[in-house]
Amino acid sequence: MKSFYIFFTLLFSSFVFADQPVDLEINMKNTGLAYKQAVQATELAEFNIAIDKFIKLVKVSKTAKFYKEPEQSLQGLDKVIAQAERAKKAANEHGLDSAKAPLKNIDNLRKKYHELHEPPGFFELLFGK
Repeated sequence: MKSFYIFFTLLFSSFVFADQPVDLEINMKNTGLAYKQAVQATELAEFNIAIDKFIKLVKVSKTAKFYKEPEQSLQGLDKVIAQAERAKKAANEHGLDSAKAPLKNIDNLRKKYHELHEPPGFFELLFGK
């Protein structure tokens, strides 16, 4: 009976948490940390753990609601995932140094797509676009 109660509780809790929206700010901070760990990795195993976590977190970010330019935001996240997978493949086939170019591309994509979500500046608010 006790195991049935635990099973029922776990099953119910998974339904409750399944509909929770993604806190994009927290998820992106964790994504940035995973990216940093991948860039700073000195061993392949360490790199693989970090890049896998990074890819997972970016995929979670895709489930968030984007209010400004949602199509472009999702395209950007797809490009980031592709670069991360390219970095992982390169590192596993040719060593960690070969992952540097795709990792740099991820940083460039981050800068480009974060511009979509920056709050408007003072003059933009005052005079419009």
